[in-house]
Amino acid sequence: MLQICVAGATGWTGSALVEAVLEADDLALRSAVARSAAGREIGGSPVFGSVAEALDGVDVLIDYTSHLVVKQNVRAAIDRGVAVVVGTSGLGADDYAEIDRAARERAVGVVAAGNFSLTAAMAQAAALLAARHLPHWEIIDYASAAKPDAPSGTARELAERLSEVRPPLVERAVEETAGAREARGATVGGAQVHSVRLPSFVVSTEVVFALPDERLSIRHDAGGSPTPYVAGTLLAARKAPGRVGLTRGLDTLLLEAD
Repeated sequence: MLQICVAGATGWTGSALVEAVLEADDLALRSAVARSAAGREIGGSPVFGSVAEALDGVDVLIDYTSHLVVKQNVRAAIDRGVAVVVGTSGLGADDYAEIDRAARERAVGVVAAGNFSLTAAMAQAAALLAARHLPHWEIIDYASAAKPDAPSGTARELAERLSEVRPPLVERAVEETAGAREARGATVGGAQVHSVRLPSFVVSTEVVFALPDERLSIRHDAGGSPTPYVAGTLLAARKAPGRVGLTRGLDTLLLEAD
């Protein structure tokens, strides 16, 4: 039985994951991390104020915390030989390259996804296929008005994964834009990403592909509950201990399962 630590255990997604781990026949909640509940128990397991304190006897750390601490949490787990599932957004390509190197040095598995929803994974897989044939694309990232990071982890991962297929064609360089260059968005993985932050959105990600006289939009919309992220996160938790280095994207695991 895999021993799980959930970091961010009292948060929106973390609390749902705690319940799912407690209900699973092949998983056990060894510990949890939540500064607001440190020193107490959740589901009969101790709650700590930091990941470094919570890793004794843990096989897999699931991190749904904050962009401010996620990297140090992942490194703490890797240094202890603990596999990691990263559901927290805010890390970029350079961060993941560093994590991959550290994980390979310690022969530890890390699975990271900007979005662990199964339908989001399907949207990303479809976009990766489209990028092989459609050379122009831009990404629109919608999230709640209070979301602190931009772009979202979902949009950043999509842009960086698409760049591995090939860079998008850009007919006029962003640097040549007349007027407010910032209106063209941020360049991530060679693509322009436009982040919208408004009430009523949770996380929605749209990639627009275009050819002369035609367009293809692939869009994923998340609802108002954490339920869509639970199954994919637990799938990653079950797979992570058998891997070495970084695996990025839930779609990667789903394709391997096929």
